[in-house]
Amino acid sequence: MKMLKNILSVIGALVVVGIIVVYISLGSKIAKMDPNALGAYMNMAGEVLETGDAAASMVKFVKLEEGVSPEDAVDTIKSVAEENNMLVVGDTIMFRSGEKDYAGNDTRHVQIISLCNKQIARNFIDYSKAYGAFMPCRIILIEDKEGTFWLATMKMDLMLAGGHPLTPEMMEMGKKVESTMYTAIEKGAKGEF
Repeated sequence: MKMLKNILSVIGALVVVGIIVVYISLGSKIAKMDPNALGAYMNMAGEVLETGDAAASMVKFVKLEEGVSPEDAVDTIKSVAEENNMLVVGDTIMFRSGEKDYAGNDTRHVQIISLCNKQIARNFIDYSKAYGAFMPCRIILIEDKEGTFWLATMKMDLMLAGGHPLTPEMMEMGKKVESTMYTAIEKGAKGEF
């Protein structure tokens, strides 16, 4: 029993030393981060550890409800975009259900709808050119192996709160885009206009 206590004491001491070392080496950098950054990264890490799928941890999925056609979902997405001052800058059907790909295999439906608010895009690119790589905002309509249709868009929490704090104006613009994208897939999945 005494040996177990000693081992646990040593482990506890090492953990404390590790925390002190991390705080000393990263403390000033962490203090400059958005207050929500650590939580956003922890949520993502938890999802990756649970599923093993890093890409899925960065995406919000919504299943189309029974009776909602892919066309209705896309029409709804475009309507939500228009209502929220976003342009539809792309609508590409990558594959149609049952078509053959280059190797002769059957394909499942995959369609990408791209949305953008030019003013918000310009502000974010002026802030950091790296934001341009995430533009335009995309929604994918995808048919899974069972024939079920899903809508998906990127989770924006890391883009909005994963680094140094954005200005209040930029955060407001970013939250508006995030809200529009989430509303578009949620209403799209229901076929709501």
